[in-house]
Amino acid sequence: MKKECVYIKKMTNAILFLFCWLAMSSNIANDQSDELSVIMNAESQINELPFKELKTILKGEKQRWKDGTKISLAMMKTNTAVGGIISKKVYDMTSDQLNKYWLALVFQGKATAPVFFDSEDEVKAYVLRTKGALGVISYDGIKNDKVVLIDGKKFF
Repeated sequence: MKKECVYIKKMTNAILFLFCWLAMSSNIANDQSDELSVIMNAESQINELPFKELKTILKGEKQRWKDGTKISLAMMKTNTAVGGIISKKVYDMTSDQLNKYWLALVFQGKATAPVFFDSEDEVKAYVLRTKGALGVISYDGIKNDKVVLIDGKKFF
């Protein structure tokens, strides 16, 4: 009976170790896929932005580029995985809070809401054809897009 208890205890510890390892591995994978990138229309002369300025743009506080061109934001819908990451990482809000934030800004006439899309391909297509457009997609989603460096990196 004593040997069986020792065996069960060792198996329990092994199973707990395996679950912990799997949990940590999945968090590492999620951390890598939580990286976001900023893409811009190819005509844009902007190649780099500080994160602080990016936040002012994404919050609707800055609505025009230095040359006077209107900034047009393209983002994933807040009910998508990338949209949820944007809500948390940029705005420090839940998806619902972010939707209410933009509704309030638009209702008060303080800003024009971003154009929200279901897929990153739709975000890319919109940015490609819209002068002054800035889009936020996952770092994994960038291909041959014009990526804007944020604080010197291709992702944030």
